[in-house]
Amino acid sequence: MKLVAENVYQLPGFPPNAINCYLVGDVLVDSATRSHARFILRKLKGHSVNAHALTHAHGDHQGSSAAICAALGIPYWVGAGDVGAAESGRVYEDMPHPLHPMPRLYSHIFPGPGRSVDRVLTEGDAVGDFTVLETPGHSAGHISLWRESDRTLICGDVITTMDVNTMLPGLHEPMPYFTPDPATNRASIRRIAELEPAIVCVGHGKPLRDPAKLKTFAASLPPD
Repeated sequence: MKLVAENVYQLPGFPPNAINCYLVGDVLVDSATRSHARFILRKLKGHSVNAHALTHAHGDHQGSSAAICAALGIPYWVGAGDVGAAESGRVYEDMPHPLHPMPRLYSHIFPGPGRSVDRVLTEGDAVGDFTVLETPGHSAGHISLWRESDRTLICGDVITTMDVNTMLPGLHEPMPYFTPDPATNRASIRRIAELEPAIVCVGHGKPLRDPAKLKTFAASLPPD
């Protein structure tokens, strides 16, 4: 695993940076797809893991959640608006999405089974030394984690730092066919940009260490 900030490790994946998970203190954040469980558990050996949190309940973030929680005997923490989908496992059926074939395709490939949520995360909750920020738009219950002391942000899919189709680097909004409320997601982008994070850990792409670049990107977005 790669140390990207104090007590924040990025789990390696293949291709590198394509689908990211993080170990934040003793909390695993996101779990990639259902095919990643053994890989993630292998990488976590030797590390203390006492809880598992989701930034949001899409299948490329919750896919291995049930398996990992069962294997490690740890609780499952999810943002309030995504609890239903996280518990049912029907993440593309039970969450609103634009009418597009990609969510239907992904529903057969990425999600894992549902699991009962042990803790519902809302604005201001503590996750270790991070604070929960509600950053909806890409999903109703999307959350980010913010640590003021060193300005570290973990923001799931509020932004990506790569084009998820070409894998070329660059700042992007999440793909529109997975984002039911782009205007609200843009508001979330503007919110995180105003924090001027020193490092932004994303779900797809390398960590971003350029607050000015994030601010410029947020300012370039179309008005709501």
